[in-house]
Amino acid sequence: MPKKDASLAPVMPSAMMKRLSPLAGVIMALFLLAGLLFSLWAMFVSGRVQLLPEQVSWADIREGEITHRIARELAKVPFAQRAADLERAASWLLIGDTGPRVRPGCPGWLFLADELKIHPQSEASAAARVEKVRAVHAWLGERNIRLLLVLVPDKSRIVSEQLCSLGRSPQLAGRLAQWQQAVQAAGVPVLNLTDTLAPLGNAAFLRTDTHWSEAGASQAAQRVAREVRALGIEPSPVRQWTRSVGPERIRPGDLVRLAGLDWLPATLQPAQERVSDSQFSAAEAADDALSEDDLFGDSQLPNIALIGTSFSRESNFAPFLEAALGTSLGNFARDGGEFSGAAKAYFGSPAFRHTPPQLVIWEILERDLQMPFEDWPLPEQGTGAS
Repeated sequence: MPKKDASLAPVMPSAMMKRLSPLAGVIMALFLLAGLLFSLWAMFVSGRVQLLPEQVSWADIREGEITHRIARELAKVPFAQRAADLERAASWLLIGDTGPRVRPGCPGWLFLADELKIHPQSEASAAARVEKVRAVHAWLGERNIRLLLVLVPDKSRIVSEQLCSLGRSPQLAGRLAQWQQAVQAAGVPVLNLTDTLAPLGNAAFLRTDTHWSEAGASQAAQRVAREVRALGIEPSPVRQWTRSVGPERIRPGDLVRLAGLDWLPATLQPAQERVSDSQFSAAEAADDALSEDDLFGDSQLPNIALIGTSFSRESNFAPFLEAALGTSLGNFARDGGEFSGAAKAYFGSPAFRHTPPQLVIWEILERDLQMPFEDWPLPEQGTGAS
């Protein structure tokens, strides 16, 4: 008869564990009771929690949206929020854990977990996005509007030497180049910024933030400006910009906030980052005054529109691009817009309908390419932007 593995035998509790177990049980019971009381107070007294939406559909019930909503609403209870803050602080201070949305790399470096995630049906999602930009390119072409895609590589790709023990899957190695090739095969102009940012190395991105640094943003803007000129676009209106650099300041990293650690004292947070911000001012031009033939000032409206994500709004990318082009842009990028948020909003907006540009620059993040894709109608193909 084979012997049993001794490692599988249950471990008997020590005398200390036996003495402390009633206290642990009492603390747990009090914690659960406090959570229950705070939840009841929030639901029936404070009015701060609304468990059910105003309209409940069978689709919401079937897909679990109701239970998800209840969980989200109960998470707003002050006790739950404070307990979550304490859990995040304890995990960070004791074992260096930064939660599910942020991954620590080498000392002082944080990375967004979404960059490293392998999505189900990733190839199908990437192909759907290729088809979407092809459709947008054709739709704009019917209106004599040019399109330029600008691909921003992952932070974890450019500063990979700061990943340390944090691995980046080999499956992600060709993600950006393959999508670029597919888009080019569909006839859509596209600029991949990998070769532009790679020479900067660690200086291209901020340590504790998702976004590029001013050095990265400046290099990217200059490369995009060269591509715009190669397309034969003459930027309008003509503007000359003057740049000055301010004093150093502490820049709070958005990854510290996502990790739930921004409420801690500065000495207990991940090492803070100091940056010097640039300020841009337009030089006065003699021809700024409107002519008699331009009673409505149409000549002063930008003929280039920028759409995309928070990368187009952070680290002065748009001002750097305006300076490199010698013009003013219509910046319609959206924070948290991901692949299509800014495009949906802009193409369905009065700004696009009444003052269409000659060129749309569409900034797209690598990490969004393989995320699950939900299609949306272009205006005149459906009911409008959703």
